[in-house]
Amino acid sequence: MVSKGGVTIQDVALLAGVAVSSVSRALSNHPDVSGAMKARVAAAAKELGYSPDPAAQSLRSGSSRTVGFMVRDYANPYFSDIILGLEETLTHAGYTLLVMNSGGEASSEVERIGLLAQRRVDALVLSSISDVAAAARTAVKLFKRPLVLLDRDFGQLRGAAVQLDHATGLRDATTDLIELGHKRIAMVTGSMNIRPTRERLRGYREALEEHGLPKPRALEVSGLFSADFAREATNHFLSLPAARRPTAIIGGGVQPTIGVLEAFSAHGVRPGDDMSLVVCDDVPWLRVLRPTVSVVTRDGQGMGKAAAELVLEQIAGKAPRIITLPTAYEPRETSCKPASKA
Repeated sequence: MVSKGGVTIQDVALLAGVAVSSVSRALSNHPDVSGAMKARVAAAAKELGYSPDPAAQSLRSGSSRTVGFMVRDYANPYFSDIILGLEETLTHAGYTLLVMNSGGEASSEVERIGLLAQRRVDALVLSSISDVAAAARTAVKLFKRPLVLLDRDFGQLRGAAVQLDHATGLRDATTDLIELGHKRIAMVTGSMNIRPTRERLRGYREALEEHGLPKPRALEVSGLFSADFAREATNHFLSLPAARRPTAIIGGGVQPTIGVLEAFSAHGVRPGDDMSLVVCDDVPWLRVLRPTVSVVTRDGQGMGKAAAELVLEQIAGKAPRIITLPTAYEPRETSCKPASKA
């Protein structure tokens, strides 16, 4: 007979002819339980359709088998790729991924990190909206379980990290444009409060310096990862007199790329003909544009998988470490010599 309230662990124990404690140990894969006992309990549980209560298991083991991921904007195709990589590796290891979105708001991010801690996630993967803000640093300090920072640099604060070599990709892209004959190369990117922007600008500036070109601070614009911000910055560049107008633009991020392209369209500028264009991140819709757009690529799914591996290492008791992954410049049809009329 099955209990009126539904199948319970006591029902499984009765059918298997063992103690309730034996069922609990068998279902949790306890090393002291024989293979024969595990098979017997598993057969009884399957026959009755019994599934262990995750909440009860969490209370007993101290593990929720859940990993949190705090992200700025999961509508961004790049973050979607990271989620796929994280989930694939964590699911294979028996963990569930819990994603929370801050919407780019610092207060929301701190609140949601606290909620993840309350839910007793076993680890946190964090793509913070800022790695210099005091509130974010405090939230990281208060999170006492394994932590993986995703392309963020919190200095001496604890935790593992997956970082990208943005500087090399941007240095290669800028160098290619210089060798094509460009001397006025603009950079439109997001916030300086996160590592990717700082590293992209570093690679851009190093390429200019290596080729004896002045650092054109008037052609560097950083502020927000938004299409509106990038569109206004590009509108400004396109409105400059010909002698001061850039002949190439680098867009640092998915949303800045949208803004740059919107400004090009409004001004009738043809990328690859009137002005060279390089963007960061090879999102799917870029692949249908003509001419094909030059990109600095990075592997989002690979980054998610690496972050998951670091999570699992720490849960297993290993020390935190940093993994650095490459970026690569892929010149396409929008990397060309300066337009003659420029």
